[in-house]
Amino acid sequence: MAQAGAQTVEVDGRRLRVSNLDKVLYPETGTTKADVIAYYVAIAPALIPYSANRAVTRKRWPNGVGTDAHPLDAFFEKDLGNGVPDWVQRRAIEHSSGPKQYPLVEDRATLAWLAQSAALELHVPQWQFARTGGARNPDRMVLDFDPGPGVDLPTTAQIALLAKDILEGMGLDPHPLTSGSKGIHLYTALDGSLTSDQVSAVAHELARALEADHPDDIVSDMKKSLRGGKVLIDWSQNNGKKTTIAPYSLRGRPHPTVAAPRTWDELRDPGLRHLDYREVLERFEADGDLLRPLLRSRDAGLEPTPEHLATFTATPDSQGKLDKYRSMRDADKTPEPVPEDLGMPGSGRSFVIQEHHARRLHYDFRLEHDGVLVSWAIPKGPPTDPKKNHLAVQTEDHPLEYGTFEGEIPAGEYGGGQVYIWDAGEFELEKWRDGAEVIATLQGRPDGGLGGGPRRFALIHTGQGGDEKNWMIHLMAPKAAAGGGAGEGDGAAASGSEERDPDRVPAAFRSAFAPAPLAAAQRLPGASALPGGTLYSRAPAGERLVVAVDGDDVLLWDEEGRAAGRGFARLRTAAQALPTGCALEGVAADQGFVATDLLAVAGRDIRDQPFRVRRQLLERLADDWEPPLALAELTDDPKRARTWREEGVVATGADAAYPGEAVLVRA
Repeated sequence: MAQAGAQTVEVDGRRLRVSNLDKVLYPETGTTKADVIAYYVAIAPALIPYSANRAVTRKRWPNGVGTDAHPLDAFFEKDLGNGVPDWVQRRAIEHSSGPKQYPLVEDRATLAWLAQSAALELHVPQWQFARTGGARNPDRMVLDFDPGPGVDLPTTAQIALLAKDILEGMGLDPHPLTSGSKGIHLYTALDGSLTSDQVSAVAHELARALEADHPDDIVSDMKKSLRGGKVLIDWSQNNGKKTTIAPYSLRGRPHPTVAAPRTWDELRDPGLRHLDYREVLERFEADGDLLRPLLRSRDAGLEPTPEHLATFTATPDSQGKLDKYRSMRDADKTPEPVPEDLGMPGSGRSFVIQEHHARRLHYDFRLEHDGVLVSWAIPKGPPTDPKKNHLAVQTEDHPLEYGTFEGEIPAGEYGGGQVYIWDAGEFELEKWRDGAEVIATLQGRPDGGLGGGPRRFALIHTGQGGDEKNWMIHLMAPKAAAGGGAGEGDGAAASGSEERDPDRVPAAFRSAFAPAPLAAAQRLPGASALPGGTLYSRAPAGERLVVAVDGDDVLLWDEEGRAAGRGFARLRTAAQALPTGCALEGVAADQGFVATDLLAVAGRDIRDQPFRVRRQLLERLADDWEPPLALAELTDDPKRARTWREEGVVATGADAAYPGEAVLVRA
């Protein structure tokens, strides 16, 4: 059914579908969805700096807030789900039920999209995402002064003024907001040296100290039964898993009030009240952002520029470090970041390794250095065996913003193809000789491609084949375990680890990718008896195998999950052209190996993907193969499949996960 009054609008170059603009979301004031969208677009320069790079939890009222007498229900949304514009930036947080994708409020178009979905309230944590994943330490502390029954807003403000004196005595600079709901929030900027747990402990002690001095007026315990006639100082919102209403966010109250920054003089006014969105807009236009001092950078003590709308100040690219990068990309055609300057200063120690499905799958290895990501393309991925070095081809420097980039670079553009973050984190630098040698120990994510442990790599410029772009990447022994002499810090030491037994199939690989048994052999049915969306694979008679590429080793096992021994020399040699982390299924025949299915790519288990997707990825990988590796012939025509009379035929649902309903059929 078409949405009432649906239309497409453009916000800062982003196209957005909006509908039901005249729908009343606040019945007591007649405030419509159009009014809400207009507010969020207008207040964006003030709101975005306090929400940027933070996971946004949305509180939605699709049917409006109702009235004071008959309020309507709302619901919280964390995961983005489906139907979200692809230009909405997002980051993942791991939950017990799996990862959830949270939106980031980085631009006016995203705020308009949120308002269109009736996400009236925006809640954020006190921490920002690290550039390469995970949470940084909090950059602000919040105290929520929540009045219990019988306590009004001016009385609550008096308690906040007591806290102001203590916070200033601690060397902090608190800033007040009326929350738009019941109480008052106090924010103070932090330098990022404390964890969320440590900040929570400080806030808890402060609340308890105030309670001890004013037991008749203040409570720090969360029990509702204790709040009558008192103000609860809620310190718990500094917990890394909790959120607070974002400054300048609307509230889902009967009136469209806002979490509004205030002055301390206003808090001393006995007539203090909450402000609605129109008043907040008027104040912002007249006085600017009263909360601006909160935005001092944790790293440099700097305030943001209005243009950047972030908590860091952009660094001019005076040396032209990104000139080559920009010359190779059109910001109007690729989703990659193409900043005019060097962007935001980083930690100086970030790294990212991206899995890049371009014309040939490779891995982009990037280390932060001097304001950019110095980058190498590694065709076979970072080495896993210290006895075997891999080629690393130096490419153009990338902006630091590229450290979080994942997405599809359009076909025809430079590097066209899908990009995933394979691993990311921070590194400890041992040596950096420009154009000659780099030694660093990388600490990636627990579930990252490096395996979660520290990995010490040396990058050495070789100029192999007369190409100045060619380097070598070598896996070194951990620093504490490295020997003296030439083995210590010179990028050439081997770790002395035991050589892998090629006959030993790792238990994790065996249990994860052992071939699934096929159904009993049967005759190929007639076309009328086949389910829709069936695909037929044609492979010669031979031994069914799974092949896995683990670093520089090629692992084989049969359909019973047994190691395939030292045979299949040609297959092992040919499969070395594949990138590490691949697992594929096929048939070993006289003419070589014929691949029928792809189970994993770049260490990513894809068996839950539809067969048609697995086949597409398999075809892309085939570009890297040399004979005798080949692909099983594929058709969706049952009549053609019946002509394959001398080979085995597997019928699989196009949308089936592995092994799906695969049936071995023979004519």
